[in-house]
Amino acid sequence: MSIHISAKKGEIAKVVLQPGDPLRAQYIAENYLENAKLVSKTRGIFYYTGLYKGKEITVGASGMGFPSIGIYSFELFTEYEVDTIIRIGTCGAYTTDLKLFDILNIENAASESTYAKYAWEIEHDILPHQGNIFGTINETAQELSLATKAINVHSSDIFYRKDPNVPAIATKYNCPAVEMEAFGLFANAQHLGKNAATILTVTDIIPTHEKISADEREKALKPMMELALESAIKSL
Repeated sequence: MSIHISAKKGEIAKVVLQPGDPLRAQYIAENYLENAKLVSKTRGIFYYTGLYKGKEITVGASGMGFPSIGIYSFELFTEYEVDTIIRIGTCGAYTTDLKLFDILNIENAASESTYAKYAWEIEHDILPHQGNIFGTINETAQELSLATKAINVHSSDIFYRKDPNVPAIATKYNCPAVEMEAFGLFANAQHLGKNAATILTVTDIIPTHEKISADEREKALKPMMELALESAIKSL
């Protein structure tokens, strides 16, 4: 067991799908995995391990923000010898060039955060996906006839802010969308030599205030979940 994950050694698969929300992890386990076993529920952060098309997959939550995903992904990579983490989440679009329900495969994450600098002495404010899982996701999307967009994303420490304008770093690095975890995940994976990717579904168009309703979210996120699962088993 690690400090924050109570699974025993051997109960976490080599590939982990990591939504932010514990209930989304539970949904994936109950609807997509065979023989899913709850292997950790410390702090209400659920981790399940089961079989998808005969291959062992773990799905578990990251929580919100760099401190949270930083802890969980580090312990998964180091204490449980996980090789690959695929973050699956939602994002807001800074531009109407993106549409609700768009699926994004994140190429680079840019951030004002000091997380990478003070954790691993990584000075860059933009970090790429790590390893070959990004390419696997692109290939799998084509096989599934699923339209995805490879973009840069702004990973922000801040959800609510005084200034309504698009942050300067998002403009600098051509980031049409914003979320809160990819940069931290990529930093950990870079430091540890692991594989990491982020797939996002656009649920909010910030300039027009369009949003996917609560009733639509379950249906909206299914293609992303299935893309992540199909990509995950190819990396095993």
